[in-house]
Amino acid sequence: MSHKMITIYIMGKPYEVPDGLTVMKAMEFTGYKFVRGCGCRGGFCGACGTVYRLPGDYKLKVGLACQMVAEDGMYLTMIPFYPANKALYDIEKVKPTLSELVKLYPELSRCLGCRTCDKVCPQNLKVMDTMAAAMRGDIAKVANLSFDCIMCGLCASRCPAEIVQYYVSIISRRLYGKYIAPKSSHLVNRVEEINSGKYDAELQKLKEKEINDIKSLYNSRVIE
Repeated sequence: MSHKMITIYIMGKPYEVPDGLTVMKAMEFTGYKFVRGCGCRGGFCGACGTVYRLPGDYKLKVGLACQMVAEDGMYLTMIPFYPANKALYDIEKVKPTLSELVKLYPELSRCLGCRTCDKVCPQNLKVMDTMAAAMRGDIAKVANLSFDCIMCGLCASRCPAEIVQYYVSIISRRLYGKYIAPKSSHLVNRVEEINSGKYDAELQKLKEKEINDIKSLYNSRVIE
């Protein structure tokens, strides 16, 4: 039984692909080999940002190629990296305050509250609420709301105020972890154990094993 075929346009060139494939699998069906723009294939790494239009629709849309199902007549191009200005800073010198955030990302104060960033987020995060918290200097809330951000950059690609929301979020998470979050005593203890050489012998044994033995150990591991 023949499978229904549809036409998609990759970088302007038409290709016939089976209906029902994700954009990523459809591109691979055409012979496209991913050198970059492909990571987890499950919507977690943010590496496969894609811009597309559908026939008869004036709207320019974005999404992740590993999540979206290809549609007949879809015009698409991938943006595995979205060009955005990233502030350079020394985390040891930056403090968890509003003034520091605005100093590094002054465009933050231009937020229009339009929720375009919410609509485009493939993780369905409350991006605008995250930026509102940032504008109040609520670092902890920014860290909490943006915890599942995959850094795909699609929010920045559609923001009329040209905010780089994902960079604002990641510096907030770093500041939260360094200055605000309660310190984990068991993590401190584990680091001390590692530095003392407690696991050196075990690691050396693993390094001396054959690859098939390592695979067997991995496959038989206890998963919580």
